[in-house]
Amino acid sequence: MATNTQAKTMKMVQMALLAAIVVVLQLLSYSIKLGTFNLTLVLIPVVLGAVLFGPKEGAFLGGVFGVVVLIACISGMDAGGNILWNVNPFLTAVVCILKGAAGGLVSALVYRALSKTNDFVGTMAAAIVCPVVNTGLFCLCLFLFFRDTLTAWAGGNDLVTYIFVSLIGVNFLIELGVNVVFGPAIKTILKAIKK
Repeated sequence: MATNTQAKTMKMVQMALLAAIVVVLQLLSYSIKLGTFNLTLVLIPVVLGAVLFGPKEGAFLGGVFGVVVLIACISGMDAGGNILWNVNPFLTAVVCILKGAAGGLVSALVYRALSKTNDFVGTMAAAIVCPVVNTGLFCLCLFLFFRDTLTAWAGGNDLVTYIFVSLIGVNFLIELGVNVVFGPAIKTILKAIKK
């Protein structure tokens, strides 16, 4: 019984630590600019939690990320998000939390499916899937629910081109690159924790 309680306590501590890292990295990202985009490392602990603990925990950590993004939208730290908040607060909240939670959830499911065959491939796939789902859902929701705002941002350019070049372009490639580079590190951390 004590071992089960200790395992649960250890998991709670690890999840709390990962959640704190998510909050700190997301807040830090608002001060690290690469051109006009924020450099974000926040998806790394989301993927790590998803790989280590599973879908519920991955979704939780992604949701923590989404809540921090939502707070930044409300406060104006995220200027584009603040515009969306002023247009439709409810949908902005749903989009912020949904995209992060879905990224963590899908990462865990992909890892679970692929790691049975090859653990490294499962880890790398989870690291790739997280930013794809996060950014993909964000852009899809913008296109479906904030089309007028998106059209204004595009300034007369084709919306699909604007989404792929301006919104997805640099920021997504940075997030994806960071996750792919740190994928092996996630794997190493995973091995160390499992021992």
